[in-house]
Amino acid sequence: MALAPFHLAIPVYDLNCARHFYAEVFGCAEGRSSEHWVDFDFFGHQLVIHQAPKMAYQEAANSNPVDGHDVPVPHFGVVLGWDDWQILAARLKAKGTPFVIEPYIRFAGQPGEQATLFLLDPCGNALEFKAFKDIGQLFAK
Repeated sequence: MALAPFHLAIPVYDLNCARHFYAEVFGCAEGRSSEHWVDFDFFGHQLVIHQAPKMAYQEAANSNPVDGHDVPVPHFGVVLGWDDWQILAARLKAKGTPFVIEPYIRFAGQPGEQATLFLLDPCGNALEFKAFKDIGQLFAK
């Protein structure tokens, strides 16, 4: 079965700043919009940023320990191909993007070995991008 694109709507308290971030940092094409929301093609998925008041998690993120790092919760992102992840990580570094967790290889030599990185958008929404050396281990235990 082919993977269906997801739809995710997230709150942003500065629509213009978030619009710039998703368009310029990630190169996401903009779709429909209004003065209160913007659709983006987010790696083939539909991401909608909605103007909203600042949420508590956007001011002080919670985290869980994973592989020696504090992983922000909540977060969302995309599983990319290995080469695409490398290109994205290099692009983010070249743009001087600050990371919550710098790009690295997690669970090296174990089932589910993956490249991962975490960052925040300008409104404090946490994003994770990852890639699996063997995509067949996406759900490995």
